[in-house]
Amino acid sequence: MPLAVCATPIGNLEDVTLRVLRELAEADLVLCEDTRRTRVLLERHGISARLASYHRHNEARRTAEVLPRLQGGERIALASDAGLPGVSDPGARLVAAALEAGVPVTVLPGPTAVATALVASGFVAERFQFLGYLPRGAKPLRELWVELSHWPYAAVAFESPKRLPASLASLAQALPDRPVAVCRELTKRFEQIERGRAKEVAERFAEPPRGEITLVFGPAPALQADENDATAAVGELVTAGLPRRQAASLVARLTGASRKRLYDGSL
Repeated sequence: MPLAVCATPIGNLEDVTLRVLRELAEADLVLCEDTRRTRVLLERHGISARLASYHRHNEARRTAEVLPRLQGGERIALASDAGLPGVSDPGARLVAAALEAGVPVTVLPGPTAVATALVASGFVAERFQFLGYLPRGAKPLRELWVELSHWPYAAVAFESPKRLPASLASLAQALPDRPVAVCRELTKRFEQIERGRAKEVAERFAEPPRGEITLVFGPAPALQADENDATAAVGELVTAGLPRRQAASLVARLTGASRKRLYDGSL
């Protein structure tokens, strides 16, 4: 049997697929980051399962224990507290070990805070960068902002509520006009999405909030201005007789702007 990597809700317990529920119910063993949180999900959907913890403190030991059972044909599912295991959550080690041992791995997709926050922010485009958790410390943060200043598209990151005010203050100092969205408690009852320039949003979060935080950094304002010129260039090429799609592709290659936005903006 393959190792089943199961995506679980990032907040609302109804955001789980029928396929994941069936896998969790039929598994011989469900590995989970926190057995208490996974049990809440299972009880919500009337499922009884054998659970075992799998977190960063026991990941190596548990992988060594579970791998022979997978090789022996047992049906084992892997779940994290929220989202997809292996993406800023434990699981990557077990997946790699299973594949190396010749055990097939199947991924059961589902909710993801990265994509949800990206769409909710309004900064969604053809490209984006996932940063994982923001680094700790003033210097690593400043280095990240320098790197981000050269990235002309959206970027998504996780941050703890406790460190959020300091991180936003650091961003506001380095890139005060960078668009940013703070997505708090996504899919939950008190979901909150605050959008604006970094210096404005930092003022709104002078104190640590409660709940899970996902940050989305929008494209640099300079790029947005450049795209206005790039869009105008597409229009000029179309006027000169070049097909719109070809003109948009050409200008996108030369400027790094989004081909789709250039095409749509020149209509």
